[in-house]
Amino acid sequence: MRRKRTLPKYLTSEEIEALFSVIEDVRDRAIFRVAYHRGLRASEIGLLQLADYRPRVGRLYIRRLKGSNSGEFPLTDVENRSIHEWLTERGTAPGPLFPSRNRNPISRDRLDELMKQYCRLADIAAEKAHVHSLKHSCGTHLSEMGKDVAVIRDWLGHRNVQNTMIYLEVTNKARDAAAKSLRRWGEKAA
Repeated sequence: MRRKRTLPKYLTSEEIEALFSVIEDVRDRAIFRVAYHRGLRASEIGLLQLADYRPRVGRLYIRRLKGSNSGEFPLTDVENRSIHEWLTERGTAPGPLFPSRNRNPISRDRLDELMKQYCRLADIAAEKAHVHSLKHSCGTHLSEMGKDVAVIRDWLGHRNVQNTMIYLEVTNKARDAAAKSLRRWGEKAA
């Protein structure tokens, strides 16, 4: 017998909007914007350095873990604005892009605490209150937008396309669109 594959926990688009509506802290908003839009693991957030951000061209170098592909990526407008707002508070001293109070990179544990706190405020189920659910949300939402598997694979830094395929199974939006376009398939031309 084959074991049933468990689909990843992800936040719906409405839950993502609710999450960002409760994040008032400038640093935290930038952290979660980048985590969601880049599909980052919690540990990858702590790896980001100020030197990785190129504001003039709106690009950020992402160091991926677990054998994933690292690289420099163009940011969305909302990510770029969030980082810019954060840097007006943070300043331009070298070091972690998102430091803790003691100027070390923000920890996975702290990110987990923040995610749980903001999900409670946004009335998002506790089972989804994990930073990694933002990575799953990114992949799922890219799939819902109809992005090609190669684009999603690159966006998430996947080396193996099998890791990307799970996001194509999560949503039925593409299936519904295909069914609508094929509704009259096989009918005789009138």
